[in-house]
Amino acid sequence: MPLSRSAVGYSLAALAAAALLAYAFVPAPATVDVAAVVRAAMQVTVDDDGKTRVREKYVVSTPLAGRMARVDLHAGDRVTAGTTVLTTVDPSLPELLDVRARSQAEARLKATDAARKQAQAHLERAQRIVEYAKADHDRVRGLTEKNTISREELDRYELRLLAAGAEERAAESAVQVAIFEQEQAKIALDYFQNQAAEPVERFALRSPIDGVVLRVVRESAGTVAAGEAIMEIGDLTQLEAVVDVLSSEATKVRVGDEVRLEQWGGEEPLAGRVRVVEPSGFLKVSALGVEEQRVNVLVDIVTPVERRPNLGDDFRVEARIVVWDEKDVLQVPNSALFRDGDDWAVFQLRSGRAVRRPVDIGRRNDRMSQVLNGLDDGSQVIIYPSDKVRDGVRVEPRT
Repeated sequence: MPLSRSAVGYSLAALAAAALLAYAFVPAPATVDVAAVVRAAMQVTVDDDGKTRVREKYVVSTPLAGRMARVDLHAGDRVTAGTTVLTTVDPSLPELLDVRARSQAEARLKATDAARKQAQAHLERAQRIVEYAKADHDRVRGLTEKNTISREELDRYELRLLAAGAEERAAESAVQVAIFEQEQAKIALDYFQNQAAEPVERFALRSPIDGVVLRVVRESAGTVAAGEAIMEIGDLTQLEAVVDVLSSEATKVRVGDEVRLEQWGGEEPLAGRVRVVEPSGFLKVSALGVEEQRVNVLVDIVTPVERRPNLGDDFRVEARIVVWDEKDVLQVPNSALFRDGDDWAVFQLRSGRAVRRPVDIGRRNDRMSQVLNGLDDGSQVIIYPSDKVRDGVRVEPRT
């Protein structure tokens, strides 16, 4: 018996209502944030706090025992090598006849002579390194002009040349200090060799280098012993940074690695280069009371002095030591990665659905991870996936 029109209408209405009811109970797509897998430059850094220090800090001490005049200089005052009188000492007469003190003066003269020869050898070595770095820089600059080597490669050789120049200037300063100490030791020995009873000439203690007074150890007048520290002097143009890193991170750092020094007070980071990774570590207790094994990394600051005004000794810096640098790396945001058993995985966005994909990860930094296998350039992945995101569920990118 054929259905009436009214029955057909009721049936269609019932089907439509059922469809609407079923649609109402279908879960809405989860709103997600997405990011693209890209090919770009990538760096891996070792980050930690450090501080600056004068590379060749000189502690001025008295070569003779006697009565010292009051020191009129203060921290920050500039001094000139061989000209600025730091203080004067009236030597004690009884000590002139002291055989033991005379022997010590003779031994000190021999030690300063050996130190001068060692400093001279370091200077000659630094000069050879500068010559080698300059030849490399000129060669690479010629290749850069022919578009054979990138500009970034030339920048690396320029930094290496600047670091070698800083090493040479520090070696020259060390030679000047060694010569000054040898002259002081000769003067002290001359006093001991003079056995006459007439009054001994007042001894003027002069600055060994051009620089500034960093700290006055003893300011008041009074009797001093031979070798007593009076003040610290240094050249603020010869600064380096000391960064103590975890020993597990120090194994990744190599001599010559590029360094960026941030949060020093200027608008742009300072450029540096790792000079030494000390072979011996030390124990340090963190602010949370955790014992950590640390290693000092010494960094040459190669940014010109005029671009780092007012930077002084023992100033805080934040160091980023570049231990790995590649220009073309397939990478994914760390926020997209999650653990799937012992492996890494991501949720890839495909046709409006989240698809779980296992990935092989290489190098990592604080934002990105190198993709070795599992994703292609341009793939869309879900970052910060919530518990609503599962394999196969419908998702909608957040606008």
